[in-house]
Amino acid sequence: MTGEVVHGTWEPDPAARWEDAFLSGNGRHGAMMFGDPNDDRVIVTHHTLLRPNGSEHARPPELASRLSALQDRLLAGETAAAEHFTDGRKLQWVQPFHPAFQTRLRRPAGEGRDYRRSVDFTTGVTRAGCAGWSSRVFVSRADDVIVQYVTAPGPVLELSLDHRLPGAPRDLAVGHGTALTAEGALLTLRARYPGSDRAFTGVTLAVVTGGTSALASQGVRIADAESVLLLTRVHRHTGELDALAEARALRALLPSEEPFAGLLDRHLALHRPAYRRATLDLGADAAERALPGSELLRRPTSAALLERLFAAGRYHLLSSSGMLPPRLTGLWTGDWNTAWSGAFTTDANLNLQTASASAGALPEVTEAHAALIHGQLDHWRENARAVHGARGVVAPAHTDGESGYAYHFSREYPLHLWTAGADWLLKPLVDHDETYGERDPRTAAVLAEVAAFYEDFLTRTDDEGRLVVVPSYSPENRPANASWGTINAAMDLSAARHALLTAAAYHPDRAEDWRALADRLPPHRVNADGALAEWAWPGLEDTYDHRHLSHLYGVWPLDEINPYDTPGLAAAAHRALELRGAENDSAHGHLHHALVAARLRDADRVAHALGQVLAGDYFHASLMSAHYPHLDVYNADAAHALPAVLIEALVQSTPGRLVLLPALPAAYPRGRLLGVRTRFGAELDLTWSPERTTAVLRPTRSCRVDLRTSAGATPLDLVAGEDCVLTTGPQDQQQFPPPMEGTPWQYAR
Repeated sequence: MTGEVVHGTWEPDPAARWEDAFLSGNGRHGAMMFGDPNDDRVIVTHHTLLRPNGSEHARPPELASRLSALQDRLLAGETAAAEHFTDGRKLQWVQPFHPAFQTRLRRPAGEGRDYRRSVDFTTGVTRAGCAGWSSRVFVSRADDVIVQYVTAPGPVLELSLDHRLPGAPRDLAVGHGTALTAEGALLTLRARYPGSDRAFTGVTLAVVTGGTSALASQGVRIADAESVLLLTRVHRHTGELDALAEARALRALLPSEEPFAGLLDRHLALHRPAYRRATLDLGADAAERALPGSELLRRPTSAALLERLFAAGRYHLLSSSGMLPPRLTGLWTGDWNTAWSGAFTTDANLNLQTASASAGALPEVTEAHAALIHGQLDHWRENARAVHGARGVVAPAHTDGESGYAYHFSREYPLHLWTAGADWLLKPLVDHDETYGERDPRTAAVLAEVAAFYEDFLTRTDDEGRLVVVPSYSPENRPANASWGTINAAMDLSAARHALLTAAAYHPDRAEDWRALADRLPPHRVNADGALAEWAWPGLEDTYDHRHLSHLYGVWPLDEINPYDTPGLAAAAHRALELRGAENDSAHGHLHHALVAARLRDADRVAHALGQVLAGDYFHASLMSAHYPHLDVYNADAAHALPAVLIEALVQSTPGRLVLLPALPAAYPRGRLLGVRTRFGAELDLTWSPERTTAVLRPTRSCRVDLRTSAGATPLDLVAGEDCVLTTGPQDQQQFPPPMEGTPWQYAR
């Protein structure tokens, strides 16, 4: 290894675009720092800021009475029958996520020498400074407040709150307030949405050391200060907010001595241990590690770039997860017209973003994911009743985080037909339970409701007496010779089987019934190309050029199809992966491809998918990503999913199996991955090189696991509290297909 991994990034210039602003967040509030010394702007966001657009009153379509007729028509061969399974509504988007406003600190132009803008991932502090001036921003996990501390602000500083961000509605009713109070200078910005009684209010308290403060036309004028400390919060509400009470609450947060340091210490106690739990070191060149992020992005084959993106991905994922998991934009946006409403797309994107939570030791992310689910269960129950006439729950494919009703659908995207969502969304919670060795009773309860849904929904059979999933939908694809709503999508089959078997494991009293129901589901189908078919119904032809890989759900994240237990299906899944196109080059499609390839031990395909993203101009200087190449559409999918790809290429686990270096790209022959958690309850540190590979396991519970390496299979007995060290000599990189049985690794305690 050549020195320490860089846990942060920097730039030699202020951000010219909001997409390049450095990010901080606590899972509720978000901050985007531009770092201009003469116009120091910080965009403020909050997970609850949603613009009413009418969908807050939307409900799922009442279609249950027509379901049986639709099933009859689809089973009779009417391939377009589901196009009419609607109540006639037009496509209705969920409430759009939007920014609140920006704080602005303007001063006369000064010297810009020695400028540097940076973000420290270990602390969550963004900083800009030059010629004595310094501005630091972080969002406190302990106190839920945006903190900005400016030193050497200059002879005059104009402080204001500015709502004028791109796309802000012209008829947004905005009111400003300023006051000099005993607590400090108080600024408020209240905005009421057009045609709604809903509003949000931002409150900024400025505590000034030295100098004077006076009211100005647009805010507060501060002269000759030594430092300025800003505390900012946003509240969404109806009615009025007591700004003076909020100012007192903010002032009460300040320690009597060294207030900024005291606030930061409380925040670090929560943020730093979480971020530091797992790290990746690829032995990158020290000179490249020292480069600014924008320069490093021009070196797509650099190990230093991958190290920094792994670190940034963990940081941004943690920072955007709290009261909710990350949105399509994480927790940040600088534009009111955010693509796809800046919502949660649950049929692929959300789970891809949070895929590293369990293995990457970020239970905070899983807790946020669980909060989204448990906060919407009543709506999920209504979806099951209204559309399918069933008990239990059905998850929506798109949500703003507030409503879980399935109302976002159209002819081309019949998302209300997607029944796999609950299992897909619950999978991370099941992984968490396996990782930490305790079954959450809330997860158990929802799994029982999913099983109840399948008991009511799975009533049709084929000519051989096997159950049929009808209607069925594979997000967001369609057969080449049929419409979108169809029969036996591979994802639906995998989800139903997995949900029933998992619910059985959590509920032994119902296990026999649910396992029997799962056993009646049909197997996957292999098509004429030798590929796992996206629809297991005879006659339905595959459409290969598509960004989604829903049909390979059984490979990743499930373990239903793998090279060890089901080698024939794994080979068919690999063939399906070979045939899959990239369609519009969505970043999530490339990284989803990499995750599946890693499970199938195809290192070359993992490397190719990573290369497409690293060389495709997908990352802004902030190291937040874009949805399409050439920085097109601000989107967190790639930024948040990339750590999961790297972990899966190096370590995979189930409750009974450990796979080491299954798909390591040849470009990274040495490195260290520290702090990974396994689903059999052990922390793992892995070090590899062409000469030697070492894995140190620290189990929290005793178990036997099947150890898989390129050398073959070995049973491994682990004892709680006893470290187990595995070592081996040179390893040949294993490609697909899976290895033959061979020589076991040596291991010792």
